[in-house]
Amino acid sequence: MNEDTSQLRPEWRQWLAENLALGVTEEDVQKVLVSSGVDPAVARAEVAAVGAHPYFRACRQVARHFGWMESLMDAYSALRAQDGGRELEVRHGVSPEEFFQRYYFGHRPVVLRGMMADWPALQRWSLTYFRERLGSVEVEVMVGRDADPEHAAFQDRHRSRMPFSDFLTLLETGTRTNDYYMVPRNENWREGGLSPLREDLRAPAGIIEPDLRQDMLTLLLGPAGTITPLHHDNMNILLGQVMGRKHVRLVPSFERHRVYPHRGTFSHVNADAPDLTLHPLYAEATVLEAVLEPGDMVFLPVGWWHWVKALDVSASVTFHHFRVPGGNTHLEPPA
Repeated sequence: MNEDTSQLRPEWRQWLAENLALGVTEEDVQKVLVSSGVDPAVARAEVAAVGAHPYFRACRQVARHFGWMESLMDAYSALRAQDGGRELEVRHGVSPEEFFQRYYFGHRPVVLRGMMADWPALQRWSLTYFRERLGSVEVEVMVGRDADPEHAAFQDRHRSRMPFSDFLTLLETGTRTNDYYMVPRNENWREGGLSPLREDLRAPAGIIEPDLRQDMLTLLLGPAGTITPLHHDNMNILLGQVMGRKHVRLVPSFERHRVYPHRGTFSHVNADAPDLTLHPLYAEATVLEAVLEPGDMVFLPVGWWHWVKALDVSASVTFHHFRVPGGNTHLEPPA
């Protein structure tokens, strides 16, 4: 389409080409244009011009490849549904061999119980313990999250430093909020920071590398009400719940097209209260869920979408250095 002769703004031309390439009918896109104030004759002419443009024909070919991939993933999802894929397994006494064979390499999530029985943290960790041992340490916390719907994607906007004791005072108020949270993307585990807390943890034998260096694990600490929006990580994660409870929801990696991806690793869907008018395909998503109690671990396979909500003041630890060559399996973002 010649940009000089088009009567639509560039963003409308992009919207038009994208929706036609993805299979929306010409009649439906014309209705949207007209309802937005575009003259019906102009709408018809623009749709015809898009269809004749060689760039659009290339775009449609790419969309067909994308459509075949979605069709394959739908078939795979249907097969996995017949193989226990609609339930989040909860297991006791899983050996390292079974963990890797069935879950890590099988790309299946699982809740593991009993693997944290030897953790001193389960008996020691409390807000009082944190204050008495490390209250004077300066920590980094994400604040002002409630005012920014994109807080998870733009964490640098929300970084704030404060004495650990000040953050603990916030947690002691008992306020249910998503406004402040200590998330993994910080250096709180660094030497001289909260690194002494690593002494209270143990690596699950045969699954996680035993030395627990500060670059091998992270800490999450926050009040009841903190929410991690639906997203996926680009590597496998093993999360251990130490204090409080967390509600988790998971959607398989192979159902990506049903969660309306946003900024690559985030979803447009509010998994706490999905709007199926805006996101109808989410009704077809396989949603697995569980409430994690202190002492529970959950394995989150690479690429699996997960939403997490703290039901109490909560402390969790995540591991990402498994006993496999290279330490993990990584999903490389497309160029």
